[in-house]
Amino acid sequence: MGQMSESKRGFAAMNAEQQRQIASQGGKAAHEKGTAHEFTSEEARAAGRKGGEVVSQNREHMATIGRKGAEARSQSSNGARKNRGNHDVKPSEHSHQG
Repeated sequence: MGQMSESKRGFAAMNAEQQRQIASQGGKAAHEKGTAHEFTSEEARAAGRKGGEVVSQNREHMATIGRKGAEARSQSSNGARKNRGNHDVKPSEHSHQG
């Protein structure tokens, strides 16, 4: 029997930019032909909800993104705290009267 090769062929062998260009052409052709599907806001909402439910089942992933959010919030609030005390401008310097 012949061996199965793991080398990529056809579309899979193309780089990401080539794949994007071909996919874009297909999308444009479908729109011109009138067969492209355009989501209604309700369909898009349902798809987003379904994806969110699937992602939220992965507890490790949710913990990771939660930590990243907490770190980002902590860094932004630390920066704001540091800048709060640096108001050495006299009230008269804020005046726009000439």
